[in-house]
Amino acid sequence: MTETKKMKEKYLLLYLKTGGGHLAPAKSVCTFLQEQYEQKVDPILIDGFEKAPHVVRWVVEDGYRFLQSKARWVYRFLYLTNKVPWIAHANSAIISAVVKPFFKDLILKERPEKIVIFHFFLIKPIHDILRELKLTIPVMTVVTDPFTAHPLWFLEKNVHFIVFSEELRRYCIKRGIAEEKVSVFPFVIEEKFSRPLSDDMVIEQKKKLGFRTDKKIVLIMGGADGIPNGLAILKNLVAANREADIAMVCGRNIKLFSEAMQWKEKNEYGDVKIYGYVDFVYELLNIADIVITKCGASMFMQTLLSKKVPIVNNYLWGQEKGNIDFLTQNEVGIYERRVRKLPGLVNKIIYDRNVYHTFTSNIEKARLENGVSKVSEFILEFGNI
Repeated sequence: MTETKKMKEKYLLLYLKTGGGHLAPAKSVCTFLQEQYEQKVDPILIDGFEKAPHVVRWVVEDGYRFLQSKARWVYRFLYLTNKVPWIAHANSAIISAVVKPFFKDLILKERPEKIVIFHFFLIKPIHDILRELKLTIPVMTVVTDPFTAHPLWFLEKNVHFIVFSEELRRYCIKRGIAEEKVSVFPFVIEEKFSRPLSDDMVIEQKKKLGFRTDKKIVLIMGGADGIPNGLAILKNLVAANREADIAMVCGRNIKLFSEAMQWKEKNEYGDVKIYGYVDFVYELLNIADIVITKCGASMFMQTLLSKKVPIVNNYLWGQEKGNIDFLTQNEVGIYERRVRKLPGLVNKIIYDRNVYHTFTSNIEKARLENGVSKVSEFILEFGNI
């Protein structure tokens, strides 16, 4: 047993907790490698801010959550300024200086066979460290934005990128990245999302979670950090859609969870389900009929691969614009920012079978695929030839 363990190749999978879109693909690849290549690979998930000062976590992680929910115009301004090369390089250098000592110690200690990066702020420190130490460890960068990516992803050109669309591959080449350094795969999510629950299992899950088995379910969920305007969406929906069961997942947004629970108890809406951070997203998506969400990549792809109709109320300008374009151009869901319009759209979709079938049929035609197995196997082979 000891001999087998020593033979395992260590892979470092690096992420930051700026939303769930970076961690989710990293966890998916890690889980796949652990389950499918247990005897060969030892994948290690690493939070890049594990040893960072609290103020850095507060500015980058909490600041991201605040801007996307309360000050989106500031986020847009910052996004645009990062298109200016010297500003982008300066921001990257600041974060690099903070995390570099931690990663240098980690690499020297673990001596990994491969490194996989899932956040743009970690590209510079890793490549700088390897150059300084004169190490030739294969490094891959997984661009977690599928269609339109943050400009900070592409400051370093001599990097091997894994991207999730032909559009982004063409963009990389246009930016001066060599064609052989860009590999295209389907988007990465947990392997189980490739296997939807059967009708019988859906009924069992509805019973287990306390939903009515004969009613449609509308799920409000925006990812790990909740959904902007969540309480307003919930209030409008409950007022106009009492025939359907309604659930909302608040994620790590403690304020939203508290306000929603107080509103529910005050109005005695015992049948409305309010959740905080959950580990059964797969089950909730499988029993839902419609998902009101924002257009973060992981949540968006999980919804579509589960063959559920998304109504997107919110998205990050620039970074998630490509997701909205995919949604509207392929007619696999609806984008509607006006909260007061959501109940009417929900009613139209779930109670008009022709409308519902049109959307689900378009989702099938899109032929979306989970890329976790292909990406994981590419990582296994990368640098071996």
